[in-house]
Amino acid sequence: MRLRLTAALVVALVAATAASVMFGVRDIGVADAFAALGGARETTDQAAAAVRLPRTVLALVAGAALATAGTTMQAVTRNPLADPGIFGVLSGASLAVVCGIAFLGVSDSRTTMLLAVLGAAVAAVFVYAVGSLGRGGATPLKLALAGAATTAAASSLVSAVVLPRAQAMDQFRFWQIGGVGGAQWADLRLAAVPLVFGAVLCWACARGMNALALGDDVASGLGERVWRTRLVSSAGAVVLCGVATALTGPIGFVGLVVPHVIRLLSGTDHRWLLPLSALAGALLLTVTDTVGRVVARPDEIAVGILTPLIGAPFFIWIVRRQKGRAL
Repeated sequence: MRLRLTAALVVALVAATAASVMFGVRDIGVADAFAALGGARETTDQAAAAVRLPRTVLALVAGAALATAGTTMQAVTRNPLADPGIFGVLSGASLAVVCGIAFLGVSDSRTTMLLAVLGAAVAAVFVYAVGSLGRGGATPLKLALAGAATTAAASSLVSAVVLPRAQAMDQFRFWQIGGVGGAQWADLRLAAVPLVFGAVLCWACARGMNALALGDDVASGLGERVWRTRLVSSAGAVVLCGVATALTGPIGFVGLVVPHVIRLLSGTDHRWLLPLSALAGALLLTVTDTVGRVVARPDEIAVGILTPLIGAPFFIWIVRRQKGRAL
């Protein structure tokens, strides 16, 4: 079953990648799309396809990163509602980037990525610390509430910083929506190393995540170092979230929807769940971006607008499902 699912995702991902290059404001034939992949720029269609290539690659990379981060957060917290957006991680990254733009005049991609990772890390630690207070420790409900409160507070601070500063507002407003339209090869090359590093940290802890699902006491009895697994995997998730957010802006719900769908299809073994979620996340964001370009021609709808339309009903379904289990 898992091998068939992997093959299906790979085939769908190849088709979605081709569609992302071919369809948009101007439709491009298959021959010109493949010629552009080979470096040809002789016709208008080939030039248009070449412009879409970095956008397509960014959608693939960001989708995979956010889905991997969401899967990791759900495993580390044993919380089915865990998601970089719901837990305030994306908002923390956004606030750090806004402060860098407004107060430090940051404009280069390297510093933006660093600020986004730091902001994501601070938000993640804060949410987990607040959610751990009181009796029962870090329960799913308390973590979700702490994340929602952190997201609201960070969003308010972002508005307070940006609104009095017209220049920062102009630079930030399109980024804040969340999209892959501004992709550049230079930024993708710069992000490659930290993204690979974050993914390796998460995937290296896959076996430990399986142990965490049994509970901390059982995991410790099996020889798993619980805090090391949590720390390393969380660091990987934060790096993935921060770098992806720096490249695309905050895109929510990918890390919530994808792990649940893949878990239903492949089971709970994170050695399979993590890579399959990465493939499915890349597929989701690429398809969503292509749909946003096609349905609104000659304009486009950013993926940061479309993903909540998909994720919000799914989030309600998860909450109702968990409530039913509790009863």
